[in-house]
Amino acid sequence: MEVLRSIPELSRLRGPVFAAIGVFDGVHLGHQAVISTSANAAREAKGTPVVITFDPHPMKVLLPQNAPHLLTATQHKIALIRDLGVEHLLVIHFDSEFASTPPEAFVRQLVESAKPLRQICVGHEWSFGKNRAGNLDLLKKLGAEQDFEVIGIKPVAVNGTVVSSTAIRRAVEEGDFAKATEMLGREYTILGTVKKGAQLGRELGFPTANLSAHSEQFPPNGVYVAEARLDGATFRGVANLGFRPTLESAHPERLLELHLFDLNREIYGEDVEMRFVRYLRPEQKFNGLDELKAQIARDVTDAKKFA
Repeated sequence: MEVLRSIPELSRLRGPVFAAIGVFDGVHLGHQAVISTSANAAREAKGTPVVITFDPHPMKVLLPQNAPHLLTATQHKIALIRDLGVEHLLVIHFDSEFASTPPEAFVRQLVESAKPLRQICVGHEWSFGKNRAGNLDLLKKLGAEQDFEVIGIKPVAVNGTVVSSTAIRRAVEEGDFAKATEMLGREYTILGTVKKGAQLGRELGFPTANLSAHSEQFPPNGVYVAEARLDGATFRGVANLGFRPTLESAHPERLLELHLFDLNREIYGEDVEMRFVRYLRPEQKFNGLDELKAQIARDVTDAKKFA
């Protein structure tokens, strides 16, 4: 997949260009409907489909205090969009300067760069431009004036629930992975980079990988059966999410630690995609490291029953 970083780069794509535009946090079934509709239309017209998204999430810039926990940070989102078979992705850097762009000016940039722009496909309630003044009605008006088609995809519902990033965040936060999976069309996973920790797990006989997660939406704290994908291989293991209450700290930090079965090499600095397979127990405080070590051993035994 070719990743573009500026609107003028659209001029390099063979026209006509069909653009699917959105934030696409989570790349859920609703997002997939926007992307696939655009791609199918491009295929029929022998045009070039391109997915257009933004980095960082616009709310991180516009209202950082109210910004949602991300389901998929940009690195993860790019990988998921690639898995959909997308050949061209434009990631627009979203900052205060870009946020001040009037909606008409944003569309004009697309029209001037694409050779030509044939269609824009968005979610039904998508808003864009300065003060979020742009909407589907304005987009259709601009399309009529500048000779491109506009498609607004209606919300997708699963079992009576409208699919949205907000609903998926709520499901993950509550530990309802089945509901999140239904709306995502895939298992909920977290992508992170392994960082070096205090190596206490190694001392206890259960080496762990501290995962610096790029995603921000976590399930409830506790111990989970986990599955991790690393370099194309899949490993089962145990994950602990929480503040490690047995280890006193003046400034506790919420950590995601992963002990993988049958992994016998260092993986510092490597990216791991992890999913929570099953909840085992809540996080708890033990009377010393010996009790903690004994409980970890029981957790490993329990987790292997599901491996």
